[in-house]
Amino acid sequence: MMKILISDSLSTQGVELLEKAGFTVVVKSKMPKDELFREIKDADGLIVRSGTKVTEELIAAAEKLKVVGRAGSGLDNVDTPAATRRGIVVMNTPGGNTVTTAEHTMSMICAMSRRIPQATASVKAGKWEKDKFMGVELYNKVLGIVGVGQIGSHLTKLAQGIGMSVIAYDPYLAEERAQKMGVNMMPLAELFKRADIISVHTPLTPETKGLINAQVISTMKPGVMIVNCARGGIIHEGDLFEALKSKHVAAAAFDVFEEEPVKADHPLLTLDNFICTPHIGAQTTEAQENVAVGIAEQIVDYFTKGIARGAVNIPSVSPELLPRLQPYLSLAEQLGKLQTQLCEGGIERVTVEYSGEAASLSIAPLTIAVLKGLLTPMMESPVNYVNAPIVAKERGIEVKEVKSSDAGDFTSLIRVQVEAGKKSHQVAGTLYHKKDPRVVEIDQFKVEVVPEGHMLLILNIDRPGVIGMVGKVLGDSQINIVRMQCALEKRGGNALLIIGSDAIFPEAVLEAIKSSKDILSVKVAALS
Repeated sequence: MMKILISDSLSTQGVELLEKAGFTVVVKSKMPKDELFREIKDADGLIVRSGTKVTEELIAAAEKLKVVGRAGSGLDNVDTPAATRRGIVVMNTPGGNTVTTAEHTMSMICAMSRRIPQATASVKAGKWEKDKFMGVELYNKVLGIVGVGQIGSHLTKLAQGIGMSVIAYDPYLAEERAQKMGVNMMPLAELFKRADIISVHTPLTPETKGLINAQVISTMKPGVMIVNCARGGIIHEGDLFEALKSKHVAAAAFDVFEEEPVKADHPLLTLDNFICTPHIGAQTTEAQENVAVGIAEQIVDYFTKGIARGAVNIPSVSPELLPRLQPYLSLAEQLGKLQTQLCEGGIERVTVEYSGEAASLSIAPLTIAVLKGLLTPMMESPVNYVNAPIVAKERGIEVKEVKSSDAGDFTSLIRVQVEAGKKSHQVAGTLYHKKDPRVVEIDQFKVEVVPEGHMLLILNIDRPGVIGMVGKVLGDSQINIVRMQCALEKRGGNALLIIGSDAIFPEAVLEAIKSSKDILSVKVAALS
């Protein structure tokens, strides 16, 4: 009989569903490390929430483990690459806490604007300081939402329901979709200037870390209020502390911190105009039941039907097809990930063309892999092989598939065309030796690029000295060039210089390169 180990607290509905399916279910939360390692040794499945750290070491100790299920959306505590290398399926339950997190954000906004926690503490201390707790109405106030994913979209509805005006920044949301939502889209800098209340709903990436800092705060309205129920680190905590002290920021509310649990001596905790909760955005009875039942059903389906619903590292295809599809899935996802970092503006349409041998495959999972790669960098909630088509539809993205027998110079080719911001961009890729992915087209340029690491794509006028200038700038900054390729449109026309590195390209380096009169554009892409 298969053993399912549940190492964090889980709603009883999920446990009962697994037991009814005939599994041996062991529920032990907050185990010491040695006990956890003993229990995982003979477990076929593991269900966790945020408490258990599924490390490479723990995965190595799991001799029979076939699947790890996260009751929730975040997978920060699961070493997914290590699990993938062992052939272990990792699955989660995206969307199970969307409503709950949006409601918590709205609750924080209400509590912050009316100073409810402070007033409660005052009354409980035996005081009646009615005049001290002057609040502000939310009616007719401007709520600025940074990131209009599932949570941001639901927050929009809640805010509009109490008469707030919603403005938003999301470089990947189609304008038509925004209009249907009644949201006024605008550049990020403009949103910061206009909003009375700002709520962030983006993933934590190198680009969003410290997104709101001292310089940005200085452009905001005096008396602005700021909320973070997304990821710790998006808002620079030290800079926010200074802005709250000066009252330029009237109030702030956090459910997440850069370091959790937050230390008792954290400076923000000393401020009367700062309120917080201990990362409980998803902590409601309904949400916990949803994710518990969801992950239990997915585990049952995987072991009884071979269907990997909610899997983040493999698509829901039969085990027989997966070995042949796997290299193409990796290629398709990398093409999508590259596209989303090259295009600008709200994505309106995605066309995936399969040529040669690729056209003979089951292309539905491949298109989903493209969408997963395309959407992952822009979403706060994880995007996987199950929800990628739904997320694309919710964002108003039209998806089209085309098959062709002619792959030109290649045996097989996948081409991804994206229409965004009234412009069209395309990338194409193939497999070398039927297993090694290569990007072979970027817009009008023929290239041969290994899609991995950090890439610098420089569109420049074809003139002597450009490559030398770029190399000097990178060398002066101690950035090692792993790969470099120059693709020419025509002699004397435009050229595309592609540089691969194992290091992140600092903003100062990018600005130095852009300052040359021969440089037309500079873009960065991070491909894992």
